[in-house]
Amino acid sequence: MIEVTDLVKRYGTHTVLGGASFTIEDGQIATILGRSGCGKSTLLRCLNRLEQFERGRIGIGDVEILGAEERTLSRAEERALTRRVRARVGMVFQNLNLFPHLTVMENCIEAPRVVKRLARAEAEAIARRYLDRVELSDKIDAYPAQLSGGQQQRVAIARALAMEPDVMLFDEPTSALDPQLVDDVARLLRDLHELRKTLVVVSHDLGFARRISDRVIYLEDGRVVESGTVEDVFNAPRRPETRAFVRGLS
Repeated sequence: MIEVTDLVKRYGTHTVLGGASFTIEDGQIATILGRSGCGKSTLLRCLNRLEQFERGRIGIGDVEILGAEERTLSRAEERALTRRVRARVGMVFQNLNLFPHLTVMENCIEAPRVVKRLARAEAEAIARRYLDRVELSDKIDAYPAQLSGGQQQRVAIARALAMEPDVMLFDEPTSALDPQLVDDVARLLRDLHELRKTLVVVSHDLGFARRISDRVIYLEDGRVVESGTVEDVFNAPRRPETRAFVRGLS
């Protein structure tokens, strides 16, 4: 489902991603680990075109994205490509980014109506299905400020699901959550797995990564230095960088 090849991303003279490469199979839950500043969140933002990258290739299903130095697209072609990617890839941000002036339902139908141009009734029917799945069907008329942190996160997940993407991206979904809510998020992600979604999760929580992952990808200085199963990466890492990271945070 996802194939990243030699991805290079720079901010001015600073190289954040220096040739990252990995693959994620259809329906897998993959967790991206690494120390602060290694490029995890930037990589996630490149996957849904919130960030342009200079060189390399991202393949998401049948959609191909090339680095800015390797392609020549008109503005219309760039917009069309972004629209194709956003229709395939949903994202739940670390700070959630819910629209505070919109109700739960309105938050969930905004993107399907604008990006996919669905009729309101169809968008609402889809949103109700996913709000029910995250157990928030009784909150459709509430505003984000009226919800708990855990409820807001579930709204953000339902909002991303309402686009019916093939891939879901999660940036630090357990940051600032108490242990009970971390358990709830882990269960919810495994539930999404049953929908045959491919999930990519950036996390600093090794225990959480162990529980949810089919695949673990470890970044060091903008490069993938280890990739494999939970057993491979946590119990038998091949690279000294990975061993030091797992030992230091375990």
